[in-house]
Amino acid sequence: MNPPDRPAAVVDRPTATLAEPPAALTPWHRLDLFLARLRPHREPLSLLVDAVVIAVCWNLTYLFRLGFERWLSARPGYDGWVLLGVTAAYLAVFVAFRVPQGLWRFSGFGEVQRLTLACALAGIGSAVVIMSLGLAKVPRAVLALHPVVTLMGVIVVRIAYRMLYEHARARITGGSGEVRRALILGAGDAARWLLAGIHRQGWTVLGLLDDDPAKRDARIAGVPVLGTLDDLRDPAVRGAATHVVVAMPSATPAQRRRALELAAATGLPVLTVPNAAELSDPNRRNPRVRDIEPEDLLGREPVQLDEAGIDATLHGKTVLVTGAGGSIGAELCRQVARFAPARLVLLELSEFNLYTIEQDLSEAFPELPLVRLIGDVKDLDALRRIFGQWRPQVVFHAAAYKHVPLMEEGNAWAALRNNTLGTWHAALAAAEAGAERFVLISTDKAVNPTNVMGASKRAAEMVVARMAAAHPGTRFIAVRFGNVLGSSGSVIPKFKEQIERGGPVTVTHPEIIRYFMTIPEAARLVLQAAAIGQSGQVLVLDMGEPVKIVDLARDLIRLSGHTPDEIPIEFTGLRPGEKLYEELLADSDATLPTGVSRLHVARLPPDGGDVDALLQRLAGGTEPAGDDEVRAQLAAAVCEYRPAPLHGPAAGPSHGTVP
Repeated sequence: MNPPDRPAAVVDRPTATLAEPPAALTPWHRLDLFLARLRPHREPLSLLVDAVVIAVCWNLTYLFRLGFERWLSARPGYDGWVLLGVTAAYLAVFVAFRVPQGLWRFSGFGEVQRLTLACALAGIGSAVVIMSLGLAKVPRAVLALHPVVTLMGVIVVRIAYRMLYEHARARITGGSGEVRRALILGAGDAARWLLAGIHRQGWTVLGLLDDDPAKRDARIAGVPVLGTLDDLRDPAVRGAATHVVVAMPSATPAQRRRALELAAATGLPVLTVPNAAELSDPNRRNPRVRDIEPEDLLGREPVQLDEAGIDATLHGKTVLVTGAGGSIGAELCRQVARFAPARLVLLELSEFNLYTIEQDLSEAFPELPLVRLIGDVKDLDALRRIFGQWRPQVVFHAAAYKHVPLMEEGNAWAALRNNTLGTWHAALAAAEAGAERFVLISTDKAVNPTNVMGASKRAAEMVVARMAAAHPGTRFIAVRFGNVLGSSGSVIPKFKEQIERGGPVTVTHPEIIRYFMTIPEAARLVLQAAAIGQSGQVLVLDMGEPVKIVDLARDLIRLSGHTPDEIPIEFTGLRPGEKLYEELLADSDATLPTGVSRLHVARLPPDGGDVDALLQRLAGGTEPAGDDEVRAQLAAAVCEYRPAPLHGPAAGPSHGTVP
């Protein structure tokens, strides 16, 4: 953890953790590695072992029938050819019964049944052929007993292997869990750091893959570099791997994206290591692989912001965050805490959310004074009392209803009051308390809105502009960004839940696209806006190329180790108020540049509508007759608002599934 008196910078360098010597492989790990490397050749090896067992049992049968004195001397001269034919017959029947495809480590009663039938047929067939050829010197007792002895032999071999495997598994994993075998992509410091402890966590590492020619055929912590990343496509290289781990935290997003695509193509579950910032933390002494997170799928460079300027804005100040327990609000609190404010006031309507973020911050930043308050931004009197008591100098207003379809039908009035009236109340209380800065968290849905949620946030932006003109002592700023990967209600958690249930994964339309950013990136953007924004401005982020939602769904399915045939994608149709294509946030026609790369000032329409009349209606508290009246009030206040017709799945594309 970074010290509270200065901001944390992302450090991309090895730490003391990386220099620790790797844990020595136990004999059980080495045994599992040996067996894992043999497993790609399982079928021919199974036949070879069975052939040896058949031959040994033939000799044991002679020994039992003739005794030690005569078991060699009394055999006919052609016995070697008979044994060769018998062995071939048994192996042919075994192949016909798919015995070599069986997994010895899972051998059970079903395998015993198949082996019994195969040995019986092979033994009877061999005896019939031998007697038909007039090979009378082969003892009849040998022909009768050999199938029984062979059955016992092949069963004992399989039981012994299973016992050895399960004992090794228990010694490796510390229990009955399945041994996890990993191929690691990347052979740098992160891989060395990972190898230092991964064996103690029940993993066996089969090998490393890296594109650096200098690492070809090298060994890192005793683990061989098997080839390049492209060699992952080779089944012989993958061997018996159960997982692929991408250990490339310092690679560019494009390089990581390529590695993830190669890993996903294997059909194995894909994991990764903590990012460069986490690896730079010397307090991390128990390294573990983790699931793929939203930022791993972003595929572009994160926005690098002016942390020194943000520090000057927040350090030693009283900072208040509304909606402090939400996805964006909670991450905003974590980011603010890094800059050592004098006090952090958490205002949240949900008791559980407030408790969760308070516990998180108390553990991560124990020296930071926290004020934990249950409050509703629609309650102006309560806000005035809170702001008057704590006198926040910087206010981040993250409290909002954001779910588009939910707000569109039956909840339009609630969305308008919370998003627009709540912003007015929070901004007014901040101005009256003498706050230096007030930052509204807005959304790309506010650009030419077609739904109630977007229109209510656009009206909130207009409130901020109105307050900037009326209260010059406080700097009022709004900041817009697109969809946030991993936030509550976003597609990533939904898709993950659907994949865990076995599918299908639901996407509204095959052509729907969105602009995405991660939660930490969104929070940093908000902090940067607070530092550089001028009063009355709406700041937006250049979010790069849009992402097709269906491609995101396919990526998550593949990275979870499933195929599209196992978990299909189902199209359900556009939801009420939902756009097929979101507006560009930061194109040159709609924005002006700032001093921070990829952060722009929105060009707002000259006719801003009449938000004063809307606020008067909201303050009156008289609920409209229905959603249509709410939309009419919004349309009168927000000139860009064009309500979309209410369309459900029936108006969408086919309900079929796609691979």
